[in-house]
Amino acid sequence: MKRARSTSASPLVSRATGIDAPAFAAAFDALPAPRTTWSAPDDALVLGSGAAATLTASGTDRFAEIRAKTDALFGSGDVHAGTEAARPRIFGGFAFHDGGCGGDPWKQFPAARFVLPRVQITFAENGVWLTVNAAGADASAVDVEDRLAREAERLSGLDSEPDRPPRPGITESRRTTSRAAWRDSVEAAVDRIRGGDLQKVVLAQALEVDLAADFPRAATLERLAEKYPDCHRYWFEPADTGAAFFGATPERLVALRGRTVETDALAGTTGRGETPAEDEWLARELLDDDKNVHEHELVADTVREQLEPFAASISAGDRRVRRLATVQHLHTPITAELNADRHVLELVDALHPTPAVGGLPPDRALETIHETEPFDRGWYAAPVGWIDAAGNGAFAVAIRSAVATRRRATLFAGVGLVADSDPDREWDEVQLKYRPILDELESASQE
Repeated sequence: MKRARSTSASPLVSRATGIDAPAFAAAFDALPAPRTTWSAPDDALVLGSGAAATLTASGTDRFAEIRAKTDALFGSGDVHAGTEAARPRIFGGFAFHDGGCGGDPWKQFPAARFVLPRVQITFAENGVWLTVNAAGADASAVDVEDRLAREAERLSGLDSEPDRPPRPGITESRRTTSRAAWRDSVEAAVDRIRGGDLQKVVLAQALEVDLAADFPRAATLERLAEKYPDCHRYWFEPADTGAAFFGATPERLVALRGRTVETDALAGTTGRGETPAEDEWLARELLDDDKNVHEHELVADTVREQLEPFAASISAGDRRVRRLATVQHLHTPITAELNADRHVLELVDALHPTPAVGGLPPDRALETIHETEPFDRGWYAAPVGWIDAAGNGAFAVAIRSAVATRRRATLFAGVGLVADSDPDREWDEVQLKYRPILDELESASQE
């Protein structure tokens, strides 16, 4: 019997159902662009496809503009998720600063862009869930339910693991900053710090590489998941153009659930040892290093200060060493209970940019970054994450990242400078921070 079309005027319709788990790479390849992925140590893996709604903004008020558009999208709806993990969420990110997407490789990326995926697969602890969303005046519950049934049948059949292609290999690389220019920039910044104009500034570099073979999208995401399971991993395609911004960042900007806030101070870096004993020695040295401890304390103190206007209480854990595959960082977890209900973007706006990616004082640090870096940061070191209908959400700082097209990738990495920073040591740290992405692009013969 033919079902009657829904007459609901709701701008948002969402339905979800449990499905048999498809292989990630097979599902990724089967879904059309633009695609989104999000995964975090305390969050489900989400793979999104298409855009039931796209929210964009620009200018200095881009956080408030996206919040207003999010509230309008989620203001009323016909939603049946079945489980919290499968609820409709928007995913996206912001530019580091206003006007930061003017040059290559960022021209396809708006200053702020979030999408409500048309089709969403959520790999959660309580199973794998398929969600289909529609938004706008023509959104129909009947159409959504029909598509949900079709997609469930199609995606549940993708149970075989496709052959994983090898890493593509690099044929040529180009730096935006020469070693001599870097030395001059660091020395000039340190002079400003010692003169009292700055307390800290983060300077970054970009590395453009040409690939010997097509960039293996799903395989790269799988390898990052295997190597960096404790990081936030993300993938954003701005449109069906072939470009993608992706990475595996150890730095959480903020997570909000109800009135509970979780964030991190992450600053101070050293490498990994070749033996357990050397690794432990490097960790102890990092904990005792005056330069790194000072840099870390500037970040931790500022994060607490930025949260204070919103918080009924704030607590910080002990400073510790966080070990990743290629580096070790000083890390202080920070939690807060809010004094009122807040939207996650209020906190994102207050916290970005943290001194871990900007500097102190913020305005002077940003001036120094603009004057010094010979490239646009785009979404590098900016907030990326998700928002739900309740205004809850999770955002990470988009470091350890790159923009990739079919045969080219542009990698980004930065370091924090304080009064006793050494240009050569800071250069070496930047090269170390390229490794998470660079390792996934170099062929076995180049490692």
